[in-house]
Amino acid sequence: MSLTSAATLATLDKTGPRRITDLAAAEGVTQPAMTVLVRVMEKSGLVERKGDPSDKRVTLVCLTEAGASYVRKRRQAGVDAYARLIDQLTADEVETLAAALPALLRLADLESESDR
Repeated sequence: MSLTSAATLATLDKTGPRRITDLAAAEGVTQPAMTVLVRVMEKSGLVERKGDPSDKRVTLVCLTEAGASYVRKRRQAGVDAYARLIDQLTADEVETLAAALPALLRLADLESESDR
């Protein structure tokens, strides 16, 4: 799976259903490229298109259960990879990393705020 595909699935998991134009902007690709990408992911069963209940003219791209499962498995693989790496750190390094967590969480909050 391409990085853009994986990032698009993660975006849908984080934000919920989105228009293709919104997804294209979020992932930094053109609308035609995102349309092709969504079509491929749709054929793979990772996303589906649904009408927007508040505006019948709009089609939204939504994660399917298979798409949500893929995102969860990728995240868990990342967590497992970091856990293996952290296990190789010294106690002092783990303590330093733990002390940095509040600042790292703040950075994540700032990033989320800038996405809005």
